[in-house]
Amino acid sequence: MGSIYKRGKVYWVQYYRMGKPYRESTKSKKECDAKRLLKKREGEISEGKLPGIYFDRVKFDELSEDFLRDYRINNRKSLNRAEQSTEHLKRYFEGYRVTDINSPKIEGYIESRLDEGAANATINRELSALKRMLNIGARQTPPKVDRVPYIPMLKESNIRKGFFEHGEFVVLRDELPEYLKGFVTFAYKTGWRMSEITDLTWPKVDRDNGIVRLEVGETKNDEARTVYLDEELQEVFNGQWEARGKSRKLTPYVFPNIAGTGRISDFRGSWKTACKDAKIGHRLFHDFRRTAVRNMVRALIPEGVVMKISGHKTRSVFERYNIVNDADLKLAAQKQELYLQTQKDTVSSTVHNLGAKKGLTNNG
Repeated sequence: MGSIYKRGKVYWVQYYRMGKPYRESTKSKKECDAKRLLKKREGEISEGKLPGIYFDRVKFDELSEDFLRDYRINNRKSLNRAEQSTEHLKRYFEGYRVTDINSPKIEGYIESRLDEGAANATINRELSALKRMLNIGARQTPPKVDRVPYIPMLKESNIRKGFFEHGEFVVLRDELPEYLKGFVTFAYKTGWRMSEITDLTWPKVDRDNGIVRLEVGETKNDEARTVYLDEELQEVFNGQWEARGKSRKLTPYVFPNIAGTGRISDFRGSWKTACKDAKIGHRLFHDFRRTAVRNMVRALIPEGVVMKISGHKTRSVFERYNIVNDADLKLAAQKQELYLQTQKDTVSSTVHNLGAKKGLTNNG
């Protein structure tokens, strides 16, 4: 049985769960508030729930550490991004009790980040991190979170739409240093992520059959991937292999750095200079990913096959990379005009034939 008592002028309640006593201040001088709290706690216990006071002791800091530990244990590739999101969340929620993290507080966080100039997509990544923290806490035994509040997400309108026309790519490649030419050619044709290309090693390459493989766990989406090299890419890989032998620096990386001693790490200076000299404006390496998807779709390669080559796991993300530009829209209008013209010609021919038959019938 629970009980009510006073400490000074403030009422406290005491109740039991599995024989363990819990004491909690009502922070009120009214006995009716104490009766209401005691009834609530006893109701929670009778339903098999932990009393609310238990969750009051859990702080945001504990949830954030559990969240990052989950990333480290599972060797998640986006750990750096998770740490960045956590740092922003900490500036607002550090010291908060889990029971104080509710929808109005979360909306306050969103407003503060917008005032700081953060992009909607960035804020959404942080909100996703917060939601995962709360879900991890709710799944633990015993749970650290009794309920996950509604977390509103922002509309993302800052999706980049950059891509290379073939002529732009050729000019850019010509302006880049020699050690980057094969590197960007592979990116342009396959749409692989930069890290997947910089980490590519020779044991993953079958030069005799022109195949490159990544095993499960070596890609961002943790799915294996196989790419067959066309003639140009086979020449690129053969050239990289010959250059490796001539340099006598037997690095395992297919596309080594300028010194030939390890993986490519930072080429921002060379990239910026090449874009400027090629007169194509500011571009991102990631634009190759959008370009490859667009080119393969234009080449009438089935979209399921394109997703297997580029490594897109979900349809929604793939659609963001399947860029349509003004030239595509113009071509669509021309194709429609041609189609409608064929329909007009068909109708005219049919009417003419019907008229001819009718004339023959009348004459007969």
